[in-house]
Amino acid sequence: MFFDVDGTLVPQTSSGQHLADLLGHADVVREAEAGYAAGTLSNQEVSVLDARGWAGWTPAQVRGFLESLPLVDGIAETVSWCREQDLAPVLTTLAWEPVGTYLCERFGFTHASGPRLHVMDGRYSGEVAEHFDETGKRDFAVRVAAELGVAPGRCAAVGDSRSDLPLFAAVDLAIAFNATPAARAAAHAEAQGGDLRAVVPLLSTWLDASR
Repeated sequence: MFFDVDGTLVPQTSSGQHLADLLGHADVVREAEAGYAAGTLSNQEVSVLDARGWAGWTPAQVRGFLESLPLVDGIAETVSWCREQDLAPVLTTLAWEPVGTYLCERFGFTHASGPRLHVMDGRYSGEVAEHFDETGKRDFAVRVAAELGVAPGRCAAVGDSRSDLPLFAAVDLAIAFNATPAARAAAHAEAQGGDLRAVVPLLSTWLDASR
């Protein structure tokens, strides 16, 4: 069971924008993310621009900033429901690695994807250590599923935007949650609202049909 982060678990903004507001380079990230949404910038280009604003900050400082990350309601309950149904809840995201790590520790997701920042002498250097894009998100999901002994055709995904489209095409059930028109068009079902539990009835129906 794959969940996106930005625009899905983090509503009306992104984890990158939230952190940039606190790190001091909000305008750079806002413009870069708009370019990605419009298709004029790649995720690699966005990551390079964003990473520069992290220079000099420590992982511990960033972790503190994540405590105020805005999130939809119902994440813990939805993760618990997945586990009760023997669904492994996995984060498939283009958010930076510290974001996925934080959400895994807080809510119990089993794995998280994402690009990594370079750290030197205990501080972020302002450079990207490992890039990650929308096809990488799909490939990560397929790899995790294989490790768990599950074919992609037995998986579901929840997302909202352009970066979810390759993964949507690879799974049996794609749910667009508070999504863009492109994501809704690519999905099998959709849900709206400020509570992630809105996707549970759709997942339940899918599970019932597959048993």
